[in-house]
Amino acid sequence: MKRNEVETKYKWAVEDVFPSDEAWEAAFNALAPKVDFAKYRGTLNTAENLLSYFKAEEELAIEVMRVYLYAFLKHDEDVSNTKYMAYMGKMMSLMTKYSTETAFVTPELTALPEETLKAFAEDERLKDYDYMLTRLIKEKKYILSEAEERILAQTAEPLSVSNDVFGMLDDAELNAPEIEFDGKKQPITNGLYSMIMSGKDREKRKEAFKLFYSAYGKILGTLATTYYGNVKKDIFYKNVRGYESCLKKSLMAEDVDESVYRTLIKCVNDATPIMHRYMHVRKRVLGYEEMHMYDIYPSLVEDAELRLSYEDAFELVLKGLAPLGEEYISLLKKGRDERWIDVCETEGKRSGAYSIGIYGCHPYVLLNYQPTTHNVFTIAHEMGHSLHSYFSNSRQPYAKADYTLFVAEVASTVNEVLLLKYLLKTTEDKALKKYLLNYFMDMIRTTLFRQTQFAEFEEKAHEMAEAGEPLNKDNLSALYDGLNRKYYGDAVTYDPEIATEWARIPHFYRSFYVYKYATGITAAICIANKILTEGAPAIEKYFTFLSGGGSTDPVSLLKGAGADLTKEETFLSAMKEFEDALNSFEAML
Repeated sequence: MKRNEVETKYKWAVEDVFPSDEAWEAAFNALAPKVDFAKYRGTLNTAENLLSYFKAEEELAIEVMRVYLYAFLKHDEDVSNTKYMAYMGKMMSLMTKYSTETAFVTPELTALPEETLKAFAEDERLKDYDYMLTRLIKEKKYILSEAEERILAQTAEPLSVSNDVFGMLDDAELNAPEIEFDGKKQPITNGLYSMIMSGKDREKRKEAFKLFYSAYGKILGTLATTYYGNVKKDIFYKNVRGYESCLKKSLMAEDVDESVYRTLIKCVNDATPIMHRYMHVRKRVLGYEEMHMYDIYPSLVEDAELRLSYEDAFELVLKGLAPLGEEYISLLKKGRDERWIDVCETEGKRSGAYSIGIYGCHPYVLLNYQPTTHNVFTIAHEMGHSLHSYFSNSRQPYAKADYTLFVAEVASTVNEVLLLKYLLKTTEDKALKKYLLNYFMDMIRTTLFRQTQFAEFEEKAHEMAEAGEPLNKDNLSALYDGLNRKYYGDAVTYDPEIATEWARIPHFYRSFYVYKYATGITAAICIANKILTEGAPAIEKYFTFLSGGGSTDPVSLLKGAGADLTKEETFLSAMKEFEDALNSFEAML
């Protein structure tokens, strides 16, 4: 489908950011000269001067992000459109200049005595920045001189090339093979591939699997080099700043203790026997002599999937999230009716789904909606992100509004769990209930187990590179194949193509991001259960979390909402949800 064939109501209202390209260009041209903070250099040794700098920087940052947002949204409408590629290029250059201009701030502050920083953090005039200043005290030893920080700031643009190259290959230049589907030959997009994989036509799944991975296989060496470039970027920053590992650098950036990561890996590894048992149940129900990786996605219950139009799917989401109250539901409707959402898959459009929210503007959601159960849950998921951004941006000052990536998947997954629990509770259809139990198991499999598998892959790949072992298509595929076998067990027959799946995972270019999906669903299951069992007190705590932004460390924010990720039992409770669903499913066979 071409974009001009889509009804306006299904396209996001990018005009809410700027009314036209001409307005954007005028704003960009007016903005560029303002990126100049030289007058503050060498003055940040008093609370008065620091407050003056913060206010000036915030005012400009809000303008910069608004200009960036427009370019970002227009680019993702068609990633092959050279005009908006140029807009994004201009924004990357401007943001590099911005980072360079402000690079003096952190080293100048960390050069101050610790007592001075503590006094700043306790100064009532700087209360909006107290957490940030406290963080600076922790990070003092990793901050370089002003000159070195300026150089590092200028590396951001050239060292982002690996991510840019992957995006171009994956979204526009993969040369995806065509497949006969739905009565016509069409390219295997990411959206179509997911749809076929969840379908019940096994031969079509196998055909799509072989064709899709053959396309990646033809450029596997290029993708391995691209990913290695991304890992080398991480190692460069780790070495320059003196962190013990790339993982520790990433965790410190969000003020998360490494024990959370280690506990996640341990608990999921300990629970792999449950996953192996599920794979055996899946194989038995399907009746296959051999079960392949292209067999692990379709529902085990035929003709029970929710195949809803976008409008009906949104109405169902509203019902499922009703326990969160009228204010929440009203905001969901507002987002739909005022076109925060870009709904349809169109030629050149960025694949997948996401939400983006900036300070001073309503959030936006990108969908590529297809009539599947997964896509119904995607609406709930992405609107969870959006309303998390909405509440944090509206309830916190700018300096504390931006929540960390560590908690970014919690609100979205709370919505998914609430929707699923609603459906399980309200349906009297045995087939649908079995289907939903299966869906819940696969939701935990893909979000908790699979993302932890990805997290192990990332950590081990970084460890290999840090030890001086070059990454290539062979050792990356061998690493991924071993992890796949560990997680899924002996019920699965492993085709060689699946060992190359690492090459098509875009999140690997945001290093040590994927584990947050796993901690996110763990926290979300805990919070959703408290909302449903405890009612108003739990909801009040949850809204405090939604409104918390980045006002303190993310583990403490979640603990306040009732999900303590410092304790192993929090992770084990999520594993129990998986096992309970498997027991209920088997009892209905």
